[in-house]
Amino acid sequence: MDKITVMDIKQDKKVRAYIKQADQHLKEMGFTEHGFRHAGLVANIAGDILSKLDYSSRMVELAQIAGYLHDIGNVINREKHAHSSALLVERILDDLEMSYDEISLIIGAIGNHDEGCGKPVNAVAAALIIADKSDVHYTRVRNKDVATFDIHDRVNYAAKESFIKVDHKNKVISLELEIDTEVSIVMEYFEIFLTRMLMTRKAVEALDCNFKLIINEVNLL
Repeated sequence: MDKITVMDIKQDKKVRAYIKQADQHLKEMGFTEHGFRHAGLVANIAGDILSKLDYSSRMVELAQIAGYLHDIGNVINREKHAHSSALLVERILDDLEMSYDEISLIIGAIGNHDEGCGKPVNAVAAALIIADKSDVHYTRVRNKDVATFDIHDRVNYAAKESFIKVDHKNKVISLELEIDTEVSIVMEYFEIFLTRMLMTRKAVEALDCNFKLIINEVNLL
């Protein structure tokens, strides 16, 4: 049987239904977008990171699959969603007859992507963590009433650009942000995302690289 691809995952009816409903649950709870846009972007970035670091094409594909499925457990509950995501993904990939070696790599990555208790336990996990934590962007804000923004809305809405850059030659992975300081001051970004940035740095180091955080062209980490 041919190896499972990220395109197979994107076309799976169960996957599509679960991601759609998971995002609806988070919408009702007041969270930013966690639907097909976020899933697709994280998949692309995770794969791109490993590709630029010269990992095998199959490892790149596995990172893309993990990235696309990492938040699917929100269909059950937001709490411990990394763990429920991993359990759901195990069943989905087993039904698709993916090899157990590949399933174990992916569910280990997904189960460790949350900053509350996760670790970059393998290269796929490291790439997933970096990709997931880099998605800070104004398009994720659902609340259209600026006057009622909380700090999470302000910080995301203030983020006009967000890029992950991989410098393979110098072994540096950079998160570059453009923040509109009239919407949110940079300090607010650190107030809510410091734990995520520390986790991102550990993930970058797990890939044998150094981490840089650049906000409005200023190197902060």
